[in-house]
Amino acid sequence: MFPCIEFSSQVFIVKRFINVLVVVMFAGSALAASSADEAFEILAERLVSDLPNFSPVQATLIGDHSMDDKLDQVDAKARAKSHQLYSDYLDAIATIDRDALSRANQIDAELLRDEIEARLWRLDTLQEWAWNPLMYVNLAGSSIYGLVARDFAPLEERLLAAASRLEQIPRFLEQAREVIEPVRVPKIHAETAVQQNVGLVSIIDAMIVPEMGSLTAATRERLKAAIEMAKDAIAEHQTWLEEELLPRAAGDFRIGAELYDTKLAYALNSPLGRKEIKARAEAEYESVRKQMYDIAKEVYAGTHPYTAFPDDPDEAYKQAIIRAALEEAYQVLPPRDGIVDVAKQQLQQATDFVIENNIVTVPDDPVEIIIMPEFQRGVSVAYLDSPGPLDKGQKAFYAVAPLPADWTEEQVNSFLREYNMLSIQDLTIHEGVPGHYLQLALSNRYPSTLRAVLGSGPMIEGWGVYAEQMMIAEGYLNHDPLMKLINLKWYLRAVTNAIIDSAIHVDGMTRDAAMKLMIEGGFQEEREAAGKWVRAQLTSAQLSTYFVGYQEHIEMRRAVEAEWGDEFTLRRYHDQALSYGSPPVKFIRALMLGEDIPGGDD
Repeated sequence: MFPCIEFSSQVFIVKRFINVLVVVMFAGSALAASSADEAFEILAERLVSDLPNFSPVQATLIGDHSMDDKLDQVDAKARAKSHQLYSDYLDAIATIDRDALSRANQIDAELLRDEIEARLWRLDTLQEWAWNPLMYVNLAGSSIYGLVARDFAPLEERLLAAASRLEQIPRFLEQAREVIEPVRVPKIHAETAVQQNVGLVSIIDAMIVPEMGSLTAATRERLKAAIEMAKDAIAEHQTWLEEELLPRAAGDFRIGAELYDTKLAYALNSPLGRKEIKARAEAEYESVRKQMYDIAKEVYAGTHPYTAFPDDPDEAYKQAIIRAALEEAYQVLPPRDGIVDVAKQQLQQATDFVIENNIVTVPDDPVEIIIMPEFQRGVSVAYLDSPGPLDKGQKAFYAVAPLPADWTEEQVNSFLREYNMLSIQDLTIHEGVPGHYLQLALSNRYPSTLRAVLGSGPMIEGWGVYAEQMMIAEGYLNHDPLMKLINLKWYLRAVTNAIIDSAIHVDGMTRDAAMKLMIEGGFQEEREAAGKWVRAQLTSAQLSTYFVGYQEHIEMRRAVEAEWGDEFTLRRYHDQALSYGSPPVKFIRALMLGEDIPGGDD
C-alpha cells in the first residue's frame, strides 16, 4: 500500500518559515496576471518551488534536492510561522476566480485549497504535533533514508547532505521532546515509537556505514563524527521514550466523532460520509461472504465430490465450508525468509499477464522489492514507496516487512497462513502491477507537479483494491477458484477495515469485538488481525480509504462503460483514467464523462 503511516500521500508539511512579505507580494502579482489560469499557475509554481522551505525532508522525498542538507524545524515558533504562511496562501487562492479556470486548474485549485484547510485544521484542532511521537521518528528516519535509498546524485554529495542532517538530529529530537505532551500521548503511540526509534540506527548502519570506504578522507571523517553525534542523540531520545514518555502516556487513541468526521472528510475528499460508508460496508460484508460461500462449495466439492450441500444452510455451516476451502490455500506457504523472492517472481507473472491481455500500459520505470526499513515497521506488512514526481527515472520500492525475530512458531505459522502463496499474488497485484507501482508511475507523468504532490489516498488505495478485483475477473491464474476465494477474502479485509475504522474511533469498539469481526467475520489469521488492531489505533480515518476508493472506482467504471458502449475497452479505459494523475476519483470521473468539475462542497 501506499506508504502506510499518515505521511502516505507525500503531501508537504510546513515546518519552516517563509517571509510573509514574499507571499503578500506574490498574491499581488497573481492578481495582476492577465488571466485566472495564469494567476493560478503562478501560485502553483511558487508553491512547488517553496516546498523545500516548507519541509526540507518532504522536499527530498518528492525529488527537490535544493535543501537536502537541512532538517525540519518543529518547535512552537516554526508552527506559528507555518500557520501564518498557510493562511496567506489560502488568502491568495481566494483571489482567483475558480469559474474562470480551465478544468484542469479547477481541479488543482480545489486540491490546493482543501489541502491547506486540512493542514490548518491539523495544526489548530487535531494537534498531532503534541501527542503523536511517531511523526517525529518517521520524519527523522525519512530525512536520512530519502538521501541514500535512490541514486539521484553522486554518492559523496548525498552522504555529505546526510552528514549535515545527522548533525541536526540532536536539535530536532530535542525540539520534539519539548513539544510532545506525554499526558496526551496514547500508550500505543508511545509503544510504537519505542520500537521504531531503534530503527533510526539501523538506517545508519545498513545504508551509510557500508558506503564510507569510497568517500574522500574529509567527508569520511565528517560523516563519522556526525554518525556518533546522531547515535548519541537517538540513544538519548530512546531513553526518554522508554523512561519518560511511555510511563506517562495517558492519552485516548480514540479521537471521537467530531474529530473523526472532520479528519475523514479531509482524508477522503468524497461525497461519502461516515454513516453512508458504514451502511455500504455492512451490506458489502454480507454480499462478499455469500460470494465466498458459493466459491468455497466449488473448492470443497473438488476434494469431497459426493458432498450434498443443504439448500438453506445456516451461518455456522457456511462458515465451516469457507474455512475448509481456505485451508486448501494454507497448504502452500512461502518460506519464512522467502517472501521477497516469491514476490519478485509473482510481480513478473502479473506483469506478463497484463501485457498479454492488453489491460493497461505498463511503464518501464525501475522497481525493486526490498526488506522494509526498520524505522517504518509496525504499521503495515507492505507498502509501495514511489519516487517523488521530481525524481524522474528513479526506482520505486515495494517494501515487505520481515517476520519479527521474537515471534513464536505459532505466530509465524499464523502469519504465513495469512500470507500464503496465493495471498502474496494478491498483495503483489495491489502493491505492484497493475496496482500502486504502475498507477503511480503513470501518475508522475502528468504535467502538474502540484497535483502529484497532493495525490489522493483513496484514489491510490482504491485503485489497488480495484486492480486486485479486476485481475481476477480477467482470469488471472486461469480462473482458479481458490485464487478467487483468496481474492474475495482480501476484499473482505478492505470492507472490515472500513467497518472497524469508525467503530473503533467513534463507537468505542473493543479489541475483542474488532478481533472477532476480523477473525470470524473476515477469516483473517490472528497475526493479521492483531496487527490491524494496532494499525487502527495509530491511523484513524486511513483504513476507510481502501473501501471508499474502490467503491468510487467501480462506480466510475460502470458509468464510463455505459457512456462508451461498444467503444469501451479495458486498455482504453485504464489508460485514460490513469492519465490525469492521482486526484480524488470524483474529479477523474468528471473528466472522463465531461461533467462539471465538483466544487468544494460537492
